[in-house]
Formats: sequence, C-alpha cells, structure tokens
Amino acid sequence: MCELVFASVRAGGGINVKLINEKIKKVGNGLVDAFQLMGLFVIGGTVVWAAVHEYLQMIAQGRAGLDGILLLFIYLELGAMVGIYFKTSHLPVRFLLYIAITALTRLLAIDAKTMPDQHILVITGAIVLLVMAVATISIVRFKFPEKESP
Repeated sequence: MCELVFASVRAGGGINVKLINEKIKKVGNGLVDAFQLMGLFVIGGTVVWAAVHEYLQMIAQGRAGLDGILLLFIYLELGAMVGIYFKTSHLPVRFLLYIAITALTRLLAIDAKTMPDQHILVITGAIVLLVMAVATISIVRFKFPEKESP
C-alpha cells in the first residue's frame, strides 16, 4: 500500500486520498471477514466437540437422562445457528431465544425439586416471555417480510 502512495506522489499526481481509503477499507473488510470465518469454525468445532463429549458420557453411563437430552438440543440449536450464520451472514435471533427457552426448561427439569417456589415462578415467567418474543418475531416476519437484496 505504501508503494501505491509513493508511486502516486512520484508521478506528480499528489496523494490520491480516495484511492488510499478504498484500499484501506478493502483490507479492513477482508480482515473482519477472515476473523468472522475463523470464529465460526472455532465456535462450530467447540459445539461439535461438546456435543460428542456429552453423548460419549451418556454412552458410558449406559443411559440418557432428560438433562443430557436437553443439553444435546441446546448443542443442536447452537450448531444450526452457526450453520445459518455461515450460509447467510445473518444471526437468527429466534435461535438464541430457542436456546434460552431450552436452557431454562433444562434448569427446571433438573432442579425444580430443590428450588423455592418463587424461583420456579420466575423461570416459568421467563420462559413465557421468551415464547411471546418468538411469536412476536414470527408474526412480524410474516407481516413484514424482508426485502431481497439487489
């Protein structure tokens, strides 16, 4: 890039600031894209690794409990979210809500017997709010679909 600036100055044309800015933006966008791609691979690999580890623990125990099955659903949703982001470059907010709903459901399924009633009510209320958020997003997407990008 420095060679481009010096060549422009030596040719007597002065510094072409617009050209330099375009090159800097191109390099910056490339670095951001590379970081996102690397991050997706790391997150995706970590999700697969964690899911396989959980599954191997189930096999070693000789049974699959509800907590493990719900945890596998969380991993599945995380993997689907990474896959969708990989394909579309959009982070599906609904999947984050699904993960939160599943995590709270898992918490209730595992610890409800030892939780105070107030905690159970708060967690249940949070699940209801998250379900309402998913419904709202679905209705809005149906009534106001995204316009195709040119």
